[in-house]
Amino acid sequence: MRATVVTAFDRPLEILDVPVPQPGPGQLLVRIEASGLCHTDIHAARGDWPVKPNPPFVPGHEGVGIVERVGAGVTEHAVGDRVALPWLGWACGTCDYCVTGWETLCESQRNTGYAIDGAHAEYAVGSARYAVRVPEGVDPVEAAPLTCAGVTTYKAVKVAGVRPGDRVAIFGIGGLGHLAQQYAQLHGGETVAVDVTDEKLALAASLGAAHTVDAARVDPVEAITALGGVDVAVVLAASPTVIAQAHGCLRRGGRLVLVSLPKENAMTLPVFETVLKGITVIGSIVGTRADLAEVFRLHAAGRTRVIHEVRKLDEINDAIEDVLAGRVAARLVLQP
Repeated sequence: MRATVVTAFDRPLEILDVPVPQPGPGQLLVRIEASGLCHTDIHAARGDWPVKPNPPFVPGHEGVGIVERVGAGVTEHAVGDRVALPWLGWACGTCDYCVTGWETLCESQRNTGYAIDGAHAEYAVGSARYAVRVPEGVDPVEAAPLTCAGVTTYKAVKVAGVRPGDRVAIFGIGGLGHLAQQYAQLHGGETVAVDVTDEKLALAASLGAAHTVDAARVDPVEAITALGGVDVAVVLAASPTVIAQAHGCLRRGGRLVLVSLPKENAMTLPVFETVLKGITVIGSIVGTRADLAEVFRLHAAGRTRVIHEVRKLDEINDAIEDVLAGRVAARLVLQP
């Protein structure tokens, strides 16, 4: 099969012919129909994070496709099912986190496209237990971005406790941000879209944002404070400066939700304002299998839109450059 392979952190990805992987006990072989390109895939390919994957490996953790073979003992899925292979590729299932609904915090977890070969290929193997069924009628090209961008922002809105009438600022409208905005609105929130490009602010407005703030032209703290501040700020831009701006926009009792991972791995927040205003700082990692199933059901019901562009697998390096240069409206999806 053809697969994109990270052979070294300082080299472009290569399209190589490699053996089709075989499913072991409890695993599925999935013929990939679509696989989203996430910033995490780019970080993985460049070895940006403190815990690095080990080349050679195949990135991609937004894989959607058809089950072609099942390994011994598989009962969760059958040949012919359409499934998603998410970031949480495997967890132990027995630790305190796994048994209390926080499997994404499992300390033994293995992540697709990082510790496990991923879905930027014609075929991929995944755990049957952690693959999630894609409902009938959901286009695999749209299901792919929902598998990470969707479930990650859906979880962020859930842990923020967004209530009807809350004003919610989304910092960074793109592949994740345009979905975060929709989930906040589904929870009854009044959304404020913050970005630095006209195209993405126009996208946010078309999706129902009550307010848009061009952070390239105005101070977002001043602009949002003039609106009365926000109850929740979801940070999707990987910048310590943006984190500080989001904090500065919060009303008393506000919630700052951190999703992006700045390479600086640091932020500076004022302690007095955080304490005296009763601000809560929340770190939100991707959602669980149950969260992803909810995301798929919402999309199947027509409650969300996935803005995407399709590229061929061979175009992976150009696609990465386009994402990094901000030339993509929302999400890129690769097809074999």
